[in-house]
Amino acid sequence: MKLRTLVFLNALAVGVSIGIVNYYFQHSWYYFAISMGISTCVSYLVFYVLLEKYIYSKIKIIYKLIHNLKLGKDLKDALGEYVSPDPINDVEQEVKEWARDKKTEIDDLKKQEKFRREFLSNISHEFKTPLFAIEGYVDALQDGALEDPELSKQFLNKVSKNVERLSFLIKDLNEISKLESGDIPINYQKFDITTLIKEVMESLELKAQKYHISLIFKEKYQQPTYVNADREKIRQVLVNLIDNSFKYGKEYGSTSITIFEMHEQILIEITDDGIGIEEKYLPRLFERFYRTDSSRSRQIGGSGLGLAIVKHIVEAHHQTIHVRSTTGLGSTFGFTLEKGKDSLLVFP
Repeated sequence: MKLRTLVFLNALAVGVSIGIVNYYFQHSWYYFAISMGISTCVSYLVFYVLLEKYIYSKIKIIYKLIHNLKLGKDLKDALGEYVSPDPINDVEQEVKEWARDKKTEIDDLKKQEKFRREFLSNISHEFKTPLFAIEGYVDALQDGALEDPELSKQFLNKVSKNVERLSFLIKDLNEISKLESGDIPINYQKFDITTLIKEVMESLELKAQKYHISLIFKEKYQQPTYVNADREKIRQVLVNLIDNSFKYGKEYGSTSITIFEMHEQILIEITDDGIGIEEKYLPRLFERFYRTDSSRSRQIGGSGLGLAIVKHIVEAHHQTIHVRSTTGLGSTFGFTLEKGKDSLLVFP
């Protein structure tokens, strides 16, 4: 409601009230009309001056401040100062929207703070475990284990494995940091994804035998399927996802790779018949260092960054990755790639 309408209604109410009182004592409609008209006019002037000076002008200032804060500097400079024709109503809406936006920002900051604490806790634990192991073996060697060649060899092998684990962890952290900051370029090229899948399967054949897992890629994929992507980074995605299926698959189980052709994309899915993942864990599965089963994850190794790296690589291609899983039946990780076009694309 505009200020003048609001003031007029209040002034009219005062004028009618005074007119009724006057009619009660005078019993004259003439004096009723005169008193009502004069009191309405006087009330309108007084109310308008008071509300405009002490309330309405301040509401306009509050509205402009909130409106300009919401616009930001760039939009404010582009649009100039904005004055609402009805700031009394608009300020309520602006405050409500502003409050909702601020609440969302605060919730996001709380989530980020929680994630930061968890990340620092996880990364310190990931570094602490191999460092303590190395320290223990070195102390044992210094305390006399060097005199026993067989024992010293065992300890040095364990030190070497923990140093290797630290090296992988630092390498993965460095890579994910570069992916997040955009320092690693995506070199698009047109290539046959079926050929790449076969290459990855051959490179992981010995590891699959170690876990007693069969790799399945059906004969129907003999025909080339072209995609536009960074070949080496997609190789890393496939290696990480297939390796993950080995770690969480069941012994003498299988891992199958399937390809689905969509309208403008190619969908690649890696499916295992392992232990599966509970539904409550799925939303956080691609977070750094997040593990659904910490004890088992540490036994089978890995930096805890594999799925996070996969997610960043796929999203850097402006594509999507998803997971579906049933406890006891297995899991399926799927990601999309742009379908190959006639011309090669190379982006820095």
